[in-house]
Amino acid sequence: MGGVNRTNVGANLPALRSHNTALVLDLLRTAGGDGISRLELAERTGLTPQAVSKITGRLREEGLAAEAGRRASTGGKPRTVLRLVPGAGHAIGVHLDRDELRAVLVDLDGAVVGERCVPMDLGAGARAVVEGVARVVEGLAGAVASVLGVGVALPGPLDHVRGVLHRVTGFPEWDGFPLRDALAERLGLPVVVDKDTNAAALGLAVADAGASFAYLHLGTGLGAGLVIGGVVHRGARTGAGEFGHQVVQLDGPVCGCGDRGCIEALCLGAVGRGDLAGAARVLGVGAANLGGLLDIDLVLLGGRTVTSAPEAFVGGVRAVLEERARGAEAVPVRVAPGGVRGVAEGAAQLLLAPLFGRAEG
Repeated sequence: MGGVNRTNVGANLPALRSHNTALVLDLLRTAGGDGISRLELAERTGLTPQAVSKITGRLREEGLAAEAGRRASTGGKPRTVLRLVPGAGHAIGVHLDRDELRAVLVDLDGAVVGERCVPMDLGAGARAVVEGVARVVEGLAGAVASVLGVGVALPGPLDHVRGVLHRVTGFPEWDGFPLRDALAERLGLPVVVDKDTNAAALGLAVADAGASFAYLHLGTGLGAGLVIGGVVHRGARTGAGEFGHQVVQLDGPVCGCGDRGCIEALCLGAVGRGDLAGAARVLGVGAANLGGLLDIDLVLLGGRTVTSAPEAFVGGVRAVLEERARGAEAVPVRVAPGGVRGVAEGAAQLLLAPLFGRAEG
């Protein structure tokens, strides 16, 4: 088996994944280049100055933190301030769609420092797909000295805890395949697998998109990522967010899942006919149903189809939400930031977010 033989500077994951270290790392990250003093870290985390000194000392040894100068204090000598070293660690996020693979290499700040996009047929078979993903990952990993791991996001349904796929809509042959373990063995790196919509929602939550929102992804399929109370809601079996398979027309067209009249089938059918207004209205009906059930604060739209005609989809969905508001204030809707690589960036956060105590958004 091949693998990525990297020197994982700053990648001692068991040491980094303590709660207190995550608190300190997150404050270092949000402080940016200006940095933050040890005293401020102690005040904002509730840790003792001794505990903060021990944690920051270890982070400096790992290369994850560095001095950012000195800052005048209200008394006594100036305080040394520390900053995160973004290039001390990297993660790779992979968006494995039904017909293409998009991967990004991001630093600890989440900034994209490398990207690849190649055609990839999800129906080509597990061995071919795993090898294709591995080649792209190895190409990106070769540009840096430290890779924490790989996050892979793809259509569901799947079990994100075990990293095992179920009957991916349109590709039932993947049912039961242990994608996480197969990739981890091939690459020699930690791998996390989740649904594309959940990964995108995590990335948006880390970026503080809002406390409760729905991310609706329209590309080769249709799904939703849900953030409720600041936490990505996956459900007990990673089944939450199968948004596209709400039946809204009992005698409607057959969907790839086997049912009739699913929102996904109706929406993709309208897109295929060039009826973007009709597709946006169907999407709006689903968004309104979701808003009525969960009382969310915001609807964010993403995916290749949306980014190809953002005004049409935002306007169409907004119109339905306003119609269904019944005199109340309509839920706002806008295009999700990140564009076509939003899912891949979110997949990288599957690795990065736990380091900063933001695993659930």
